[in-house]
Amino acid sequence: MKGDFIQNLGKIYGLYTGGFLLFIILMAILEQAGVSPDTIGYLFVGFTIAIYALIGVLSRTMATDQYYVAGRQVPALYNGMATAADWMSGASFVAMAGGIYFGGYGYMAFLVGWTGGYVLVASLMAPYLRKFGCYTVPDFIGTRYGGNFARLCAVIVLVVASFTYVTAQINATGTVAARALQIPFEVGVWFGLAGILVCSMLGGMRAVTWTQVAQYIVLIIAYIVPVVWMSNKSGFGLIPQLAYGDAVHRVQELEALHQVGALKPTETFGGLAALVNPINAPGDTLMAKWKFATLVLCMMCGTASLPHVLMRYFTTPSVRSARISVGWSILFIFLLYFTAPALATFTKLSLLDPNLATGIIGKSIADVNALQWIQKWAAVDFLKVSDSNGDGILQINELFMRADIVVLATPEIAGLPYVISGLVAAGGMAAAMSTADGLLLAIANALSHDLYYKIIDPKAETKTRLVVARILLLGVGAAGAFVASLKLTSILGAVAWAFDFACSGLFFPLVLGIWWKRANREGAIAGMVGGFVAGSAYLYYVYFAGGTPWFGIDHLRFGVIGMPVSLVLMIVVSLMTEEPDEETQRMVDAVRTPRGGTVLDATH
Repeated sequence: MKGDFIQNLGKIYGLYTGGFLLFIILMAILEQAGVSPDTIGYLFVGFTIAIYALIGVLSRTMATDQYYVAGRQVPALYNGMATAADWMSGASFVAMAGGIYFGGYGYMAFLVGWTGGYVLVASLMAPYLRKFGCYTVPDFIGTRYGGNFARLCAVIVLVVASFTYVTAQINATGTVAARALQIPFEVGVWFGLAGILVCSMLGGMRAVTWTQVAQYIVLIIAYIVPVVWMSNKSGFGLIPQLAYGDAVHRVQELEALHQVGALKPTETFGGLAALVNPINAPGDTLMAKWKFATLVLCMMCGTASLPHVLMRYFTTPSVRSARISVGWSILFIFLLYFTAPALATFTKLSLLDPNLATGIIGKSIADVNALQWIQKWAAVDFLKVSDSNGDGILQINELFMRADIVVLATPEIAGLPYVISGLVAAGGMAAAMSTADGLLLAIANALSHDLYYKIIDPKAETKTRLVVARILLLGVGAAGAFVASLKLTSILGAVAWAFDFACSGLFFPLVLGIWWKRANREGAIAGMVGGFVAGSAYLYYVYFAGGTPWFGIDHLRFGVIGMPVSLVLMIVVSLMTEEPDEETQRMVDAVRTPRGGTVLDATH
C-alpha cells in the first residue's frame, strides 16, 4: 500500500470484508465439524468486538480536531457508511422488524420517518452546519445566537435526548449478549458497555468513524443473509424485498385460520407480546392515518435534530462532500430498511405455516417446549409458552415473545444453520455498539467542549479537555448501562422518546438559526426551553400520570406538542426583542454560501 491511511481506505476495508466472509465460512466449517452452537456464538461476538477494539486503540489521538471531528478528512462514501452504522441502531436492527412483526402497518411510520428525515438533513442542515465549522450542535447554537445560556440550553436538550437514546442501545447490547453468551440481561448490558467504551474512549470521533465503517459491513451482511435464505427456502426467490407481498397474503390467511378464540391483540404475558396482531393492521380510518402521519413527522424532525447524526457531517473535508455523504447515508440505510418488512413477514410465516418444518402453531405444547431455540430464549425470560386453554396444543395466542428478539431469533425460528444465528448476533451487537458510540461521544463532547471548556474553564489546555471528555464518557456510559438494566421501556419506545425530545427542543432553533437572520438569542432560548418543557410535560401526563391522550397523540408522538410551542415562541419572542447585530446576520449569510472556507476559525 502506498500513501497514508485515507488513500488506502478501499484496500483496507476490502481486506476487512474478505476476512470477515472467510471467518463466516470458517465458523460454518466448525459447525459441521461438531463445534457447539454456544461456542460459535462466543467466537462471533468475541471476534467482532476484538476487531472494533483494535481499530479503536489504533485510532487513539490527543489532537483536538481529530478527537472531535476526525480531522475533517473523512471521504463522503465512508462517512455515509459510518453515518448509516451510527443510524442503524439497536432499534433499527434489533427492534424494527419486531415492531412490524407485532404491530403491522402502523410501525412502518418509523421507516418512513427515519428515512425521510435524511431529506431534511440534506436540504436544511448538514451542508450549512459543515460550512459553519463547529465541533458540536450546542457549539453552533452558542456561536450563532451568542451567550452561554443558549449554549447551556442546547447542551441540556442534547444530553436528555441522547441519553434516552443511548440507554436503548445498551439495552440492545444486553439483549444480544444475554442470548449469545448465555448470561443474564443485567450482566449483558455491562458487557456491551465495555465494548462500546473501548471503541470510542481513546480516539473519539476518529476511532468511532473507522470503527463504524467496519460495523456497517458486519451489520448489513448479518441482516440481509438470513432474509434471502428464508425467502429462497420458502420458495419466494432470492430477492425477498420484491417478493414478500405474496408472503404477506399467505400470513394473513394463516392468521385468520389460527385466530379462532384468540386473545385480544393487547393481551400480554409478563410483559411479553402474544403472536396475535395481523401483520398488516388496518390503517384506513382517519385516526389511523393521523397517528401514522404524526409519528412520521416526529421521526423526520427528530432525525434532523439528533446531535449524533448531525455531528457526523462535521467530519467531511468540504461542504460539497457533506452533501454527497448524506446521499450515501440514505443509500446505505435504505438497504436495511427496505429489508425489514420482508424479514418480519418471513419470520412470522416460518412460525405459522404448517407446511414448513419450522411451523409450530397447532403443534403439541410438549414438542414445542422441547425445541432448543424455545428453551434458550425462555431461559433468559424473552419468550414464554403458556397452554392457556389446557388442550396441549399451541394456539396463536399462547406464544409470547419480546418484540426485541424477533431479528435475533429469526435464524433459529427459520431452522437456519447456527452460524447464521452467530452472524445475526454479531450484526445486532455492531448496530447497537455503533450508535451507542456516536451517542456517548455526542454527550461527552458537548459536556467537555461546550459546558466545561466554553462555560466553566475557557483557558483549559487541550490535554485537560480531552481527559475530561474521556472521564465523562465513562460516567455517562455507566449511567446508561444502569438505566438500561432496569428495563423501563422497550428499545423502540425509548428511541421514539429520544427523537421527540430532540425535535421539541432543537429542530426550530437549528433550522431558523440557518434560514432566518432575524432569529435571535432570546427567541432561541424561548424556543428551546418552551418546546422541550411542553413536550416533556405532555409525556409525563400521558405516560406516567395516566392522562387521556389529546387527539390520539400518545407518548410516542409528544414532539407534536413540543414543536409548535417551540416555533411559536421562537418567532414571537424574536420579533418582540432586538434583532441580531450586523456581524451575526453576515455570518448567517456566509453559512448559506456553498463555497469558501468555514465561518469559524479552526481553533475556536
